[in-house]
Amino acid sequence: MSVIPSTDADLKARHRAMWSGGDYPRIARELVGPIGQELVKALEMAPGQRVLDVAAGTGNASVPAAFAGADVTASDLTPELLDAGRAEAPDAGIHWEIADAEALPYPDGSFDAVMSCIGVMFAPHHQRAADEMTRVCRAGGRIAIASWTPGGTIGRLFAAMGEFMPPAPEGASPPPLWGDERHVRELFAGSVKSLSVQRHTLPIAQFAGPADFRDYFHHYYGPSLATYRLHADDPDRTRALDAAVEGVAAAANLAGDDSFAMEWEYVVVTAIRA
Repeated sequence: MSVIPSTDADLKARHRAMWSGGDYPRIARELVGPIGQELVKALEMAPGQRVLDVAAGTGNASVPAAFAGADVTASDLTPELLDAGRAEAPDAGIHWEIADAEALPYPDGSFDAVMSCIGVMFAPHHQRAADEMTRVCRAGGRIAIASWTPGGTIGRLFAAMGEFMPPAPEGASPPPLWGDERHVRELFAGSVKSLSVQRHTLPIAQFAGPADFRDYFHHYYGPSLATYRLHADDPDRTRALDAAVEGVAAAANLAGDDSFAMEWEYVVVTAIRA
């Protein structure tokens, strides 16, 4: 089991605060739920398999995996998200456990399958997280990870907000890199075999337009809410941030009339533990 360096304690605390802010359970219900189902499909799991969901949040992938017959442990750094997942799926039989993706509290080879649905990508030290996922997966077990791509809508949103965020801590990597095939292959080089990367799109038609998209992410999405709070006392910077977020949404609009629709690109990485 990995040990979290003491210098990371403040960073982990900020991550917990960021994801407990806003209303990620709402986003999970209204927007990204289908990705969890796609991830479970990619795992081709059999009933009775021991499955770990890393950075599980409210259980977008944990719940469908449990209903498919798996023995699921949903782990996350943020207790509030686990509480929300437990409340929304009280009969799923899931083990909800607080755990850091970079220092998982499980013995080597504890699980038949390890997955993460738009979760582990936000662990700041990508190699540590990848090493932990492979460590707790048994030899021959399956690993599946869904992540936003750098060039997709959410990846571009993070790039736009990056202009308004403080510099990343030393050693931390941008979350959307998990959606870059070359980066993922480097993370798992030597520890897995038969790694494949499949691109998918998530249809999004819930927003009336760019301003509606901006308001939704401002109020409900932890990373963007935290970014707005940094500039709460600076009207000019807030207006510039508004424009940047709206610009991402406007560029992603696929509708040719007065309607508004997007497709958010993500990848599903699957591999066999060597």
